[in-house]
Formats: sequence, structure tokens, C-alpha cells
Amino acid sequence: MTTYVIHASCLPWTVRKNPNKMHQVQVKLAERSYPIFIGTRTLDGIATSLGELLIGWSHTVIICDEKVAQTFGKTVKDYLNQTNKRTSMLIVPSGEENKSIANLSQLWSQMLEEKTDRKSVVVAIGGGVVGDLAGFAAASFTRGLRFIQVPTTLLAMVDSSVGGKTGINLPAAKNMIGAFWQPHAVWIDTSTLDSLPDREFRSGLAEVVKYGVILDESFFDHLEEHADAILARKHEHIQHIVRRCCELKAQVVSQDERETTGLRAILNYGHTFGHAIESKTSYGRFLHGEAISIGMTMAGQLAVRLELWQKDCQERQTALLRKFGLPTSFREVPSEQLVVAMQMDKKTEHGRLNLILPTRMGNVRTVSNCEYADILGAIYGNAT
Repeated sequence: MTTYVIHASCLPWTVRKNPNKMHQVQVKLAERSYPIFIGTRTLDGIATSLGELLIGWSHTVIICDEKVAQTFGKTVKDYLNQTNKRTSMLIVPSGEENKSIANLSQLWSQMLEEKTDRKSVVVAIGGGVVGDLAGFAAASFTRGLRFIQVPTTLLAMVDSSVGGKTGINLPAAKNMIGAFWQPHAVWIDTSTLDSLPDREFRSGLAEVVKYGVILDESFFDHLEEHADAILARKHEHIQHIVRRCCELKAQVVSQDERETTGLRAILNYGHTFGHAIESKTSYGRFLHGEAISIGMTMAGQLAVRLELWQKDCQERQTALLRKFGLPTSFREVPSEQLVVAMQMDKKTEHGRLNLILPTRMGNVRTVSNCEYADILGAIYGNAT
């Protein structure tokens, strides 16, 4: 077993005032460092800020999905048009199942048609699917274009837009093809969440809960205490949970950008189970956060079975996930088939599963060589 520790105390959790003020969190990666801008009702400032960040910028390629093309996509395009730079908008289908080789190939062809070159900047507007797909297109077209993330879902704001992971799915395995390609900046306007469907908003809360379990017990306490305000999408609370998650992820990514030391692996808590659930249901039955919620429950059950975690901590986790309206059980596929799908996970080494399991609230470790019976038991024994 390997334990990784990251100290969150240097950025203590507090609910900060001034919800309309633009805050910055820095991802420190030497020459690849970049800012995360976080605010509410701040899209009108994006053109000015990007103009200050991007030297030699002459063309913008906006990539968004059908859901946001006529709302936030159009809004950002209008603001960027004020820079008098050429702007193209490419629209991709919505849904995890569309993060595919076929759609990536179509994006490449469209970028070529739009005369995209090395002075072009890709701006991804939308959720995690758009960010992953557009990011991989940016990483690979002309061997790399500058890239801006503008996440409009809670899940993308707190997780997928930060850290530089890009990629697409294969039918049998999620995110199996991709690249580490850090954005040049991340622009988060939490007012975009006002129109987010309730199910998608709740899905994002699974990743929020994850940060409390793996890194910051006081943050988990805060989520329990203020769950109703968070569900009501009160801007002060939403802005600050987004900021705290970004702070925590930035710390991890800054120390282990490409998962070479094992530290960044802690961000995959619940994901080995969750990705298997997604692949076995053809990426259409569950939203990503819903699958991760179930995966976290299974991982927690396994930690209890192995006597790594106290049962009351597992019960707190399950109760908070349920409070946020997230699923905590999965019975649609035999457990043996789910374990086979888990073997396809990128973090598997020579058929050996490396699982992130909690040891106390706010701390996790990597556990290898779990007994097959224990993994099956954790799946069968998950909360109902």
C-alpha cells in the first residue's frame, strides 16, 4: 500500500465574500503555468483578459456542443469578435458517447477548412465532453495549439477543465486515447450554472464530494453543513466550492502533472469502478458524476471490508451523496463483468488493479492486489 499526503492547510477553507469579484487560482507548472479565473457574471471580461495572455493570437476556434452554441457559445463569440480577430465556431454533438474517434476526425477536418494555424487559439465552451474532445484536438492539430477552457457545468468547473487531461473514449474503455495538454487559462463564470439542468448540476456534486473525502475533511464538513444552500445554487456558496476544488486540484497537478509519482492518482477515487459502470452501460445510462458517485460508494465499501476506513465515515459519504440526489448502487450488470471492465482501466498494471481507497476523511492511499472476493463483495454490498 502506498500513501500520498498533500497538505491543504495552507489554503484553509472559508466562505469568502464578494461573490462578483474575479478570483484567480494558479496552476504552477513552470513554463506551462496558467491561471484559473473564477467569478460570477464575468463573461464580459474574457476578451480583454485573453488579449493580455495570448501573444500573437490571430484566430479563435470556438468548440462547443449543441446545448450551449446559441447561449454561452454565442455570448463568448460576440465578446471575442470585439477583438477584431477572425473567429470560427465548431459545434459537436452532446453526450459522452460522442467523445469518439469519428467526432475527433470531423473536428480536425473542420479546423483545416477554417484555415486553423499555429496562431489560432482553441476555446472550449461547455462541459467535460467538450473540454476533453476540444483539448485533444488542440493538442494534436499542427502538433499543438493554445487552448482555453470555459467550463459551463459544475463537473467541468471543479475537475475536468483543470489539469490538462484530454482524450476520447474507445467502446470498451473510457479516455484510453488522449494527451496531457495544459490549457493556457481556465475561465469560470458560475452564473452559467443557473440554467444547468438539475440532474447535471447534481452530477457535478459527486466530484465536489470527492475532494472532501480525499483531501480536506473540513471541506467535507462544510458540504454537509451547507448542502441545502448548495442545492439551491446560492452564488456565494457555489463560487467558493468551485474555488476550493480548483485550489486542491491545482496543488495536486502542480506536484504531479503526468501521474509519474502517483500523487495525482488520488483524484481517481471512485473512478475505476465508475468508468467500468459507464463503459458497461455504453456511456448512456449514467452521467459521469452519477457513475463516480456509485464508484465512490463501492470504493468506500471495499475500504471498510479491508478495515482501512471506519464504517461511520462510509455512512457519512453515502448520506451526503444521497442528500445531493446521487445514486449509490448499481445492479444492472453482474459484478464479475464489472470487474472485467475494471481491468481495462488505464491505471491497471499487468492485470493488477490499483485502487484509491480512503483511510480517514480527507486522506486516501493506493492499494494493489486486492482479493477478487473483496472487490466482488464491495460491489454486491454497496448501498441500496
